[in-house]
Amino acid sequence: MANIIQQLIENDKKQLKKLNKMADKVESYESTFAALSDEELQAKTPEFKKRYQAGESLDDLLYEAFAVAREGAKRVLGLFPYHVQIMGGIVLHNGDVPEMRTGEGKTLTATMPVYLNALAGEGVHVVTVNEYLSARDATEMGELYNWLGLTVGINSSSKSPEEKRAAYLCDITYSTNSELGFDYLRDNMVTTFDEMSQRPLNFALVDEVDSILIDEARTPLIISGQAESSSALYIRADQFVKTLVGREEYEDGDDYKIDVQSKTISLTEDGIDKAEKFFAIDNLYDLENAALTHFVDNSLRANYIMGLDLDYMVDENQEVLIVDQFTGRAMEGRRFSDGLHQAIEAKEAVPIQDESKTMASITYQNYFRMYKKLAGMTGTGKTEAEEFREIYNIQVVPIPTNKPVKRLDHPDLLYPTIEAKFAAVIRDVRERHEQGQPILIGTVGVETSEIISNELVKAGIPHEVLNAKNHFKEAQIIMNAGQKGAVTIATNMAGRGTDIKLGAGVIDHPDEEYQGLAVIGTERHESRRIDNQLRGRSGRQGDPGVSQFYLSLEDDLMRRFGSERVAAVLDKFKIEGEDAVIKSRMITNQIEASQKRVEGNNYDSRKQVLQYDDVIREQREVIYHQRYEVITAKDDLTPQLLGMFNRTIDRMVDGQAILGKLSESDMKDLIVQAESNLLAENGGLTEAELSGKTLPQVKALIFDKVKAIYDSQMEKLIEANRRLSFQQAVILRTVDTNWSEHIDQLDQMRQSVGLRGYAQNNPLVEYQQESFTMFNNMVGAIEFEVTRLMMKAQIHPQTATEQAPAPKIVTTASLEDLTQVAAAATTVAPLETSAEPKPAPRQGGYKIAGMNSPKVGRNDPCPCGSGKKYKNCHGRVTTA
Repeated sequence: MANIIQQLIENDKKQLKKLNKMADKVESYESTFAALSDEELQAKTPEFKKRYQAGESLDDLLYEAFAVAREGAKRVLGLFPYHVQIMGGIVLHNGDVPEMRTGEGKTLTATMPVYLNALAGEGVHVVTVNEYLSARDATEMGELYNWLGLTVGINSSSKSPEEKRAAYLCDITYSTNSELGFDYLRDNMVTTFDEMSQRPLNFALVDEVDSILIDEARTPLIISGQAESSSALYIRADQFVKTLVGREEYEDGDDYKIDVQSKTISLTEDGIDKAEKFFAIDNLYDLENAALTHFVDNSLRANYIMGLDLDYMVDENQEVLIVDQFTGRAMEGRRFSDGLHQAIEAKEAVPIQDESKTMASITYQNYFRMYKKLAGMTGTGKTEAEEFREIYNIQVVPIPTNKPVKRLDHPDLLYPTIEAKFAAVIRDVRERHEQGQPILIGTVGVETSEIISNELVKAGIPHEVLNAKNHFKEAQIIMNAGQKGAVTIATNMAGRGTDIKLGAGVIDHPDEEYQGLAVIGTERHESRRIDNQLRGRSGRQGDPGVSQFYLSLEDDLMRRFGSERVAAVLDKFKIEGEDAVIKSRMITNQIEASQKRVEGNNYDSRKQVLQYDDVIREQREVIYHQRYEVITAKDDLTPQLLGMFNRTIDRMVDGQAILGKLSESDMKDLIVQAESNLLAENGGLTEAELSGKTLPQVKALIFDKVKAIYDSQMEKLIEANRRLSFQQAVILRTVDTNWSEHIDQLDQMRQSVGLRGYAQNNPLVEYQQESFTMFNNMVGAIEFEVTRLMMKAQIHPQTATEQAPAPKIVTTASLEDLTQVAAAATTVAPLETSAEPKPAPRQGGYKIAGMNSPKVGRNDPCPCGSGKKYKNCHGRVTTA
């Protein structure tokens, strides 16, 4: 182990030595560019672009371009990047992560690699954790980029597709990570190339890279459509769960058990008996009660695991909002999946929104790995270096501070109870406040911040509170947090993004304990990085400061992972009483060991999310690539369509000729299927035509008939652009419907496949195998439906239709929206149904226009070739 650590230290030293030399070379241009006029300096940008187009690489241009950006920053922003900031910029250009301490000027550091990479003209995405920071950085740093002749765009959720497209076409685009991911998914749901927003993904520079690529990577991005409503069942399950009796430390007679470490909950035998009596059923775990069990499980989690103002909050509009555990901010537009959000709404007695079904999804890991080059900045990345290397193939390089850190970091103080801990915090705050020292009190959740606030009110200490409920005042509160005597309570949102500038007289106190900003942590977060970020608010750029964490044996982290061992230590030292306290590095080390275990669990969770998403990554890339080819097609898509017809006919014939040949009964069934779905009714295909033919001859015969019908259909569309538009609309409508259903089915299977571990089966392997089969079935269904639509659609002879505006696809787009988008893309008459009765709608209420009702028995194999019975495939009906 010692050798490994020594090797890492030596590698860091070698890298820093190389970076120092490169930074020296950048600084060697300082006097040359300082002597240039503004016009001459600005002329460097077109010069660099020409040199790049002529064959020079960005690495060749690095030294001069960095020096130009540096000189430009001095003239436009009044800021001149330090030597260590140049080093950090070089690391970013190389596609790695410089670990730069809080307050070292990461935003200015980014200007140099952003400017250099923007010269290529392929787009640079600067990624931030929220839209406030995107707008702030784009406005402030945009002055420099505009002055140097580059364009800057801001991509926000409120912008229209046209505005987004303009933002992405800029040399530099500022955006949040979630908006980038959702735009990618939305781009692969549009029906014309002009509706796409993003260009090919080139270079992403991620601010607070650990928050975005690590913390948020546990939750995939999902675009969902509306599913069936089950409000009454959620309310009923909530009513039952509220009758139960239990506690976190399980005892005989309790109705439920909670596993504190894993935050899971389950009914006991007594609880199961009560459920069966309450719902008047014989066996809660019968297969027919599976749905009810799901509702009960969610209600248990909502009532006894999920905490108000900790995991979620209820706003003034009676809406349940998720609270981000890493930033303390409310996550607008996000919802817990799989019915948990609805269960919480039932618990809080607010309107229950309809459930959703997954239509498109991707993990942050797989999205950001699509960029040609990925880099990021953070003050606390070394603890996650292994994950950055394994998942993203990027290295974390520690960059020295510009000035030595003077902050006093005291060992943690540990108390027996939460009450004793809070009392000690208030005493400390009162003492420091009386000395005029500004104080930042960090809390893990909204609830704790309000408890501390109430205690400070009782103590008569004026203060400000910054949490998810008043985040709109964030900039103003942070701006004043460094003034003499200021007391600010903040959740983790105060841990990053904005500087706390010290006011007059704050650093002049004769006692160094009261110099600078005092950071007081009221609890350890499960991630060491979050604690380090809070601590790093103090002692920036060589300023004095102090940090102190207060803990108790009743804290969540201690109860889950550390209390027994630490309690043993307390007992060993014979410390008793409410005011008992331990101040020891040993306790701090024990806490950090607990945090490492939690971080390991979280890493495993993120890795598992990625492993499951990797299973469908190839499928998603196949579908999205083929969609892109259809959308960007300039010529007739007939060759692709004929291939679909061929394969559909092969599946249809092979599905009937189970024994390798067609019996008389098989012929009759094949005729019914072919006439219902592909050919003309009554006489489109006869037994006489099929009699005596081999299977290849039968397939060729049917294909010739299908080809003739297709040619006849296309003759109605004389103009090439009308023909192409019609083909695109049919293909995209069919692909999108089937793909969204496939994604939703995979999501449902993902929720249940874990149970197969009880049968000694590997859930991931099972998921891989079944998803492959489901994908092949989906491809068969797509080709079957496209073929059927092309044969049966009635095309009017009009020259054009009034183009309907494409609906805006938001993160909760419905299937109907999707089909309207497809319909709006075509410039010919819309597909219409024949005079015969329409088929029943498929699940989700979607109808395929232009279809005759198929003459297939409910228990017959589906003609699409999926292998399922017709009633379980294309013959499904909704029960809503």
